[in-house]
Amino acid sequence: MFWGDQIFVPSAGHAESGAHHADILAQMGPMPDEQVWVAKGLDKYGLITVNEQNEAAQVEKVSYETAMRLLKGFGTVTSVGPSLGSFSLSNQMLTELLCEFADELDGKQSKMDSDPHFWMPLTLDKNSYVSVMVTKDETAEVAGAHHDRMQKFKTALLGKHPSKGVFGAVNVGESCYWWDYGQLGLYKKNNELAMGDSEEAEALRAYLKIPEESRKVGCQCESDVAMTDGSVCLASKIKSGSLKRTIASHVTCDQIDTNGCILINVTAKKIKATNCIVYNVVDDSEDGLVLADGAVMTNVFMPGSEKLVQNSSTTTDGGKVFKVKMTGNPFSFAEVYKMNGGTDVTAAYALGAAAHAAAKEKLGL
Repeated sequence: MFWGDQIFVPSAGHAESGAHHADILAQMGPMPDEQVWVAKGLDKYGLITVNEQNEAAQVEKVSYETAMRLLKGFGTVTSVGPSLGSFSLSNQMLTELLCEFADELDGKQSKMDSDPHFWMPLTLDKNSYVSVMVTKDETAEVAGAHHDRMQKFKTALLGKHPSKGVFGAVNVGESCYWWDYGQLGLYKKNNELAMGDSEEAEALRAYLKIPEESRKVGCQCESDVAMTDGSVCLASKIKSGSLKRTIASHVTCDQIDTNGCILINVTAKKIKATNCIVYNVVDDSEDGLVLADGAVMTNVFMPGSEKLVQNSSTTTDGGKVFKVKMTGNPFSFAEVYKMNGGTDVTAAYALGAAAHAAAKEKLGL
């Protein structure tokens, strides 16, 4: 399984996989103390622990105190680290899972996530598992029944295919580069890394094929467009203005004045923004985009519907307001997600591309 919103560059080489029916990438090392746990934000990721038998256990997104309590019965812990989420399955385990959950797959009425519904009930004792799940709005009865089901599944799997362990960790090293784009704050942080001066920033630019000497690739920008403070410009066409600590990718405009911004696939006559994220936006007005400090804007293209303009801010946690229709938005993020459930992605991309082309023609860009 390969995540589409994270990039991993191992510091421990490429460790072997295949000793277990399921194995997961993790940054293994000694158990951190509570201060390091909080500083690294480990409560936002799953925790992988490995014992002396080389079997791993998973605890999903819990506090340091909760993790210590849950791991008391796991045995002698030899290494610990945050899960990177990306896992591999043996053919045998995949086949058995498809059989076990055939009814749910056919009915398409259930929703399960790999960490709380597979790895945790397979690797934690029942009391520990139930205690975590009740904090996630699950009843003790439902959590207990699911744990019994997965333990029965585990016994059957090992009975048929005993040559492998159940769940293991593949170490990518504690100093692995881990670029996560799955939350707005991380999207901002890890895109801005491309403008940094660290060794890790150089590695990211090398990965993205951004040259150190100019930090500009495939652009048709006029000579009086100023790029300062590490700005990056990719496949863009800009006639005048300045980019200060800004990433501009596939941006087309006459005049630009940005500071601390991330602009991805934007077409507008003018762009004036500070500390903003603008993603896949088409504006064909003569005034262009003049955004408030910290604004986040995107357009959503759906075949058969008008273009949606959705707004947020860099200080807003989208997860907390997912079901809330924010001021100025026609729909909540949850409603837009639901509306896109059956969308033909290829047709949506084509519709967006046509909108960008039409705006460029209208504005003479």
